[in-house]
Amino acid sequence: MSGAVQPPLRVGIRIPPCERADRIVETVRRAEELGFSDAWFPDSQLLWRDVFTTLTAAALGTERIGLGTAVTNLVTRHPAVVASAARSVAELAPGRFTLGLGVGNSSVGPVGLKQSTNSAMRAGLAQLRALLDGADWDFEGPAGTVRSRLRDPRPDVPLHLAASGPRNLRLAGEVADGVVLLSGVSPRTLAGATARVREGAEAAGRDAAALPLTVSAYCAVTDDIEAAARRLKPICASIAHNGGAPFLALAGIHVDVPDVPDINAGVYPDLVHAEDWDAAVKITSEWVGDEAALRFAEEFCLVGTAEQIAGRLRALRAGGVSGVFLQHVGSYDPPTELIETVGASVLPAL
Repeated sequence: MSGAVQPPLRVGIRIPPCERADRIVETVRRAEELGFSDAWFPDSQLLWRDVFTTLTAAALGTERIGLGTAVTNLVTRHPAVVASAARSVAELAPGRFTLGLGVGNSSVGPVGLKQSTNSAMRAGLAQLRALLDGADWDFEGPAGTVRSRLRDPRPDVPLHLAASGPRNLRLAGEVADGVVLLSGVSPRTLAGATARVREGAEAAGRDAAALPLTVSAYCAVTDDIEAAARRLKPICASIAHNGGAPFLALAGIHVDVPDVPDINAGVYPDLVHAEDWDAAVKITSEWVGDEAALRFAEEFCLVGTAEQIAGRLRALRAGGVSGVFLQHVGSYDPPTELIETVGASVLPAL
């Protein structure tokens, strides 16, 4: 007997809800037309429109493309609220919706809240799964313990956990239905991340090979890699500042970012989501040189010609990655150009 045929790599696109939902749907529909597998929407209540409102419009306005959060959180949104919202979208897009969850990032910081701890994420995932499965749950609150359940549950909603640190990577392997890897496409960091996921899965008696692994990556189809790389300096600096310097060093990228609270001074709201991207590039050029930025673009991102990007995507699939979602630089415009260039030159090559 011949072995099972490996499914093709799912190539998705990250679409910030930066405009009215009906306008964002046009972007999603175009991605569907060009053959993208998934559209992923980030959730940050002060930066963008409501993610579940946008997902509802996208579900009604498309037919085939997968839809997901990348990612929502269980800090600004109570798990019961997330369960209800996820159920509502899944009803409109049967078999097409994935609930991606993370620690909070740009949702929690601007309102003075802390990111989810590993233990809080574990508890929140358990509560979400129980509610979506239709089970009773004992809610603990100031009024005491209240046992409740979600009416009209949707057990078919997959829960994917976005993770970068070793503890959350192991947690994802242990309890999630899939993993969103925030390690970029560097083979070195991917190997380390997938090893932690595998440890978690094996500890729980699960088959790690059956877990979908989706990698997020900044992407630009271009012949001028150096120019595109310079635009990525704020991303590189933010990774280094937030504990990712060892990952960068594995790839020979040494970034000396000061360990000070006001690293984001001069940009709003932060380096990764800066409203003035040129200002963010200028500020971070003090710590990230052109050579380091080029190395970051070549190692961690998908930047280059269509042929180069298609080759790296094939290598990712061969290495066990089941999907990617591509990101463009910037948070307040839809990735129209990236959708067109990848759809015209990269997807056909796959």
